[in-house]
Amino acid sequence: MDNGQHTLLLNASVLVFLFRALAGTRPGPNRKDIARQLLSLLGEFVKFESGEVVIASDETDPSVEPGIWRHLIEQGPLQTSEVTAVPLYAKGELAGALVLRRSTASMDTLSAIASLASVAIESAKEIERLREDNAALERKLTTKGGILGDSPLMRQLLDRIERVAQRDTTVLIQGETGTGKELVARLIHRASPRTAAPFVAINCAAIADTLLESELSGHEKGAFTGATSLKPGKIEMANGGTLFLDEIGELAPGLQAKLLRVLQQRELERVGATRSIKIDVRIVAATNRDLADHVRLGHFRQDLFHRLNVVTLRTPPLRERKEDIAMLAQHFLTQFGSSWQLSPEALHCLQSHDWPGNVREMENAIEYAVALGDGPVIGPADLPESLWSATPANECIAFQVTVQDAKRECIVHAYQQSGGDYKGAASLLGLHPNYLLRLVRTLGLKEAVKNHVA
Repeated sequence: MDNGQHTLLLNASVLVFLFRALAGTRPGPNRKDIARQLLSLLGEFVKFESGEVVIASDETDPSVEPGIWRHLIEQGPLQTSEVTAVPLYAKGELAGALVLRRSTASMDTLSAIASLASVAIESAKEIERLREDNAALERKLTTKGGILGDSPLMRQLLDRIERVAQRDTTVLIQGETGTGKELVARLIHRASPRTAAPFVAINCAAIADTLLESELSGHEKGAFTGATSLKPGKIEMANGGTLFLDEIGELAPGLQAKLLRVLQQRELERVGATRSIKIDVRIVAATNRDLADHVRLGHFRQDLFHRLNVVTLRTPPLRERKEDIAMLAQHFLTQFGSSWQLSPEALHCLQSHDWPGNVREMENAIEYAVALGDGPVIGPADLPESLWSATPANECIAFQVTVQDAKRECIVHAYQQSGGDYKGAASLLGLHPNYLLRLVRTLGLKEAVKNHVA
């Protein structure tokens, strides 16, 4: 290879790999557009002292005779006294052709340039595929409102959300903490005819009863000390849209009566007001309590319960849909900006855990592993200690085995001291009784503690 052809090949290499890098950062054009731009640039760049350069992107390009295309497809490179043609491949498929007429360039040089161009075209094709996959994932997440899961329980929940969203029906969402009740409420709003109007959320357990009425209903200027101006409440702010009342079971009896009036009369009075305001708002409420049981105990108004309980949606706990755990774990790994992967042992550990904190607890566990793990593969030792008890003994490292053995010894000793009473044992250990029962089950101590039950 002479110096001229060596310089040509070097310059082509720089151009192709620069284009490859730029293609990954440019939004918009699809693979075919990127490939055409690349080939056009390469055609302008690759000039020989004599001869005509044609770089075609597909068989429809009129600048290349059909006979040349047939030869490239059936036999490969072509070299005659008049024409030299080299195919460009991407992922094993013919993606273009480098054609020179009346040129003295060697076939080796052209083949090398064609190989470089093929690499760039493959990169463009891969970039397009990744963009399409990302767009599909974004559409899926947007459609589901960020609710992840493909288990039968989740498919059933999403189907019911889609059905109920189209009507103004009041909805009660019941589920444990961390199961995504607010996500469900937001998806109902987003899929409803009210989607362009406000979605207003308020946590009934996070605000003192003395302030909650003002937060919900608003107040007039001078209604109480500190009320220096008129302030609309959350209900009024949600007018035309959706009001989400989280932890509705914590609502004080007096406010329950006011909320019942909003549901029945579609009107409210600000604190300190002398007239009512008409309200058009959809109510979606959520609770982690058994409201029917609250009604029986006299802690919640029966008439309000029936008004809220028109349609009930249940967000399933993670332990009932463990087939979704792998998808959720990968989602959180991506969310925290990590390219790490879960080892089979770590995934088994996640799938064996009961997840009392549900999806929120899993999110924290993955964030913990990414923050403190050594990577690039997350093993059981990288997960929080609370998950180790779910790992089979033959998959534990020595430190984990020692910790689990110590836990077993402490639990059995606490049962001995409490005379077999699990609540007494939990008190001695400083644990919630339900958590102690889960530990007994996951650590395989049912038989051991049974011997100490009175």
